[in-house]
Amino acid sequence: MRIFNKKNKDKDFILQSKGFCPVCDKSVVFRAENEWLRDWFLCTNCGSIPRERALIHAIQIYFENYGEMTIHESSPSIRGASLKLKKNVKNYSSSYYYPDVKPGEFHLESNEQCQNLEMLTFEDESFDLFVTQDVMEHIFDPEKAFSEIARVLKPGGAHIFTVPIINKAAKSERWASRNNKGEIVNHHEAEFHGDPINDDGVLVTMHWGYDIADFIYKSSGIPTTIVMIDDLSFGIRAEYIEVLVSRKY
Repeated sequence: MRIFNKKNKDKDFILQSKGFCPVCDKSVVFRAENEWLRDWFLCTNCGSIPRERALIHAIQIYFENYGEMTIHESSPSIRGASLKLKKNVKNYSSSYYYPDVKPGEFHLESNEQCQNLEMLTFEDESFDLFVTQDVMEHIFDPEKAFSEIARVLKPGGAHIFTVPIINKAAKSERWASRNNKGEIVNHHEAEFHGDPINDDGVLVTMHWGYDIADFIYKSSGIPTTIVMIDDLSFGIRAEYIEVLVSRKY
């Protein structure tokens, strides 16, 4: 493995290393041209970012036979981990949340299924794995969402996901909520993240801390392991790239 922080062909790289990408399964160069590694430490072959590589690496560690499992992903990306799962999992399905589409029905233009994590239409014990990538910081009722995800997991199944744990050891904070009239109430300055189906972005509702594990257990009765991977040989190094594994026993 080669690591350097210097000019290469007249280009400044913050970080560059050779390694093996768990997403595209190739020996590659990982390269960052921006200090915010979470979004910019890219695989030069497939364009995946560290949290996507961490997610796939964790799935491969905890669920070696994941390709044979029934997996549902909420709000998948069009690249990276989502694309790998779609290509390699026989029983893979996905959904997005469209406010103007009834949950369980399909969007007329995208032909993607609509599912609201707070009231999933799936039958109990439908999936071996439920995957979300940077979704759970955008849910207005995360208690209900974690409970619903637990409901649709088979015994032994797991919700495996990434979420930025901004607050670390400090308590989780509600960043936005809805009042009794359904109106959005911002408890801090409104914050938005990129969204695959909305160019305006999606509102942040939670700043999670490590107490998210207790929150999930209280909401769903499922214990959670927080996995931190820092391994340049897999291009996994950045801010807020913990992978959470909530397993249903």
